[in-house]
Amino acid sequence: MLPSIRVGFGYDVHQLKEGHPFILGGIEIPHHSGAFGHSDADVLLHVICDALLGAANLRDIGFHFPDTDPAYKGADSKKLLAATYELVKQTGYQLMNLDSTICLEKPKVNPFIPQMQSCIAEILGVDENAVSIKATTTEKLGFTGREEGVSAYCVCLIGK
Repeated sequence: MLPSIRVGFGYDVHQLKEGHPFILGGIEIPHHSGAFGHSDADVLLHVICDALLGAANLRDIGFHFPDTDPAYKGADSKKLLAATYELVKQTGYQLMNLDSTICLEKPKVNPFIPQMQSCIAEILGVDENAVSIKATTTEKLGFTGREEGVSAYCVCLIGK
């Protein structure tokens, strides 16, 4: 018998490139460069997908939405998150809460966190209080410190 609550964890990285839109948490953030990837490269929504899939033991985002499939070229990650959550709900689980951290030097994203929380909560059909988003720098260390990329982490709790 499966337990009534389960925890999932997600981690993702995307390269930052000049001239690309910076989509984060389902919204566009003004900046001279943005995350680059096969889809819209929304690193925050991707880690939420992976955390949810991991909690439900449904593999990972790359398994369900492979970057080798042209159907997902430029895909809106809000749609990927909605599809992911449908898979999780089919197992009988629902999101209880999630906690995420975005790592990047610039742009400063704290002013956009309430808008990201609202977007994510709407996609998942949960209260905004169930969606925690934090942001930090890496004190100019590593690829994020050099503004070459963005990374994010997420843990979630699902329950029946």
